[in-house]
This record gives sequence, structure tokens and C-alpha cells, in this order.
Amino acid sequence: MDHGAHHHHEHQHQHDAHHGSGTSWRTAAQATLHCLTGCAIGEVLGMVIGTAAGLHNATTVVISIALAFVFGYALTMRGVLRAGLPLGQALKVALAADTVSIAVMEVIDNTVIVAVPGAMDAGLGQFLFWASLALSLVLAFVLTTPVNRWMIGRGKGHAVVHAYH
Repeated sequence: MDHGAHHHHEHQHQHDAHHGSGTSWRTAAQATLHCLTGCAIGEVLGMVIGTAAGLHNATTVVISIALAFVFGYALTMRGVLRAGLPLGQALKVALAADTVSIAVMEVIDNTVIVAVPGAMDAGLGQFLFWASLALSLVLAFVLTTPVNRWMIGRGKGHAVVHAYH
């Protein structure tokens, strides 16, 4: 195979992997990990703020969810802004890329934290607080990866960001 044909074949394979039904688990896991990074920063920060301030559990969860979306979108926007997109377009890309993924993660991780007996009432110095938070993020990653694989395979979700990397 000559170099030009080989390059076209590789490009077609990458295109199929990102937009077709053959989306790899590796691609989906990378997209999920990227999304989880922002979610985890916001989720942990929200839980720490709410717990340290002695806020009501529901208020703590709302703060955590809001911060997860803010940090999730911010990480995606940072990359696409670096690629030269104007702010408004970068926000649209981040919303399209991350909204479903962050929403699924937030449902999973907050459900886990609320469901673990005593986790929402545990203090910052208690193992239960950190263990339930870690468990919730691991489960969010595991359960969101297939969602992201499905979306990327249809040219949705994190697939919209790939044009800017």
C-alpha cells in the first residue's frame, strides 16, 4: 500500500472509530475520563464546601452538581479555546460535547453518595466521606463509558470536540 493510500485508510479508520458504530471502548473511556475530571473536581469541591460549611444535604448536592457542570464545561472550553474558537462557539461545543455525559455522571455519583448510609453526614476527616465519594466517581465512570461510546458512535457528545484536537 502506498503512503497516500495508507494515510487515507488510517484517516478512514479514525473517522469510523469516532463517528461510526465501531467506536472503540478506548475512545469512549478517554472521553469519559476527560469528562470525569471536570465532574470530579466540581463534585469533590461541592461536597467539601457543603460539608465544611454544615449545609443541608440537598444544598450540598446542588452545589456539587452545579460545580461539576462548571468544571466539566470549563475543561472542554479550555481545549477548544486553545484551538482558536471564539468564546461563544467554544461554549456551544462544550455544551454539545459534555451535557449528557455530565448529567449521567451526576445522577450516578450523587445517587451513590445519598444511598450510602451515613455518607452525607460524614465529616471531612472520616473515611466514609472519602470512600463513598471515590466509589461514586468510579461507578460514574464505569456506567457512563457505554453511554459515551454510544453517543460518539453517532457523532454526538464528545465526538464534536475531536475536530478541535
